[in-house]
Amino acid sequence: MSAKITQKITTFLWFDSQAEEAANHYVSIFGGDSKIVGITHYSASTPGEPGSVMTVDFQLAGQKFTARNGGPQFSFTEAISLSVACDTQEEIDRFWTRLGEGGEEGPCGWLKDKYGLSWQVVPAELPELLGQGAEKSDRVMAAVMGMKKLDLQAMRDA
Repeated sequence: MSAKITQKITTFLWFDSQAEEAANHYVSIFGGDSKIVGITHYSASTPGEPGSVMTVDFQLAGQKFTARNGGPQFSFTEAISLSVACDTQEEIDRFWTRLGEGGEEGPCGWLKDKYGLSWQVVPAELPELLGQGAEKSDRVMAAVMGMKKLDLQAMRDA
């Protein structure tokens, strides 16, 4: 019997050798509907060290991801990022702090975590703020361009 597809597209993240560590780190940050779903290991017939972790399937806020220990050939770039929609400033602050631990802050709500993966920590109401006409949109974007961690009230006030 085949498994029923519950999510058509799954984000696949390539790590050198930290897939399990990273998945556990992300699950600890998002909590709630976040968990490790399964772990596979390299075997004698695969290119990795037999018995070592090959993939980790996990969920963040119900969204499925797979982390793979694939070696150092590839690394993350800003060309791909994960966006976290936050309802409050407290939520923005929490995700910004936890995801940024050991990483580096970027402009406009972007940061890289300690594994080099780029994240955007943004208020869920950003599309609404940008959709209130050209003048308001310009003021909001000007405010955002001057920030690292986003300040929701400053964006509302713009």
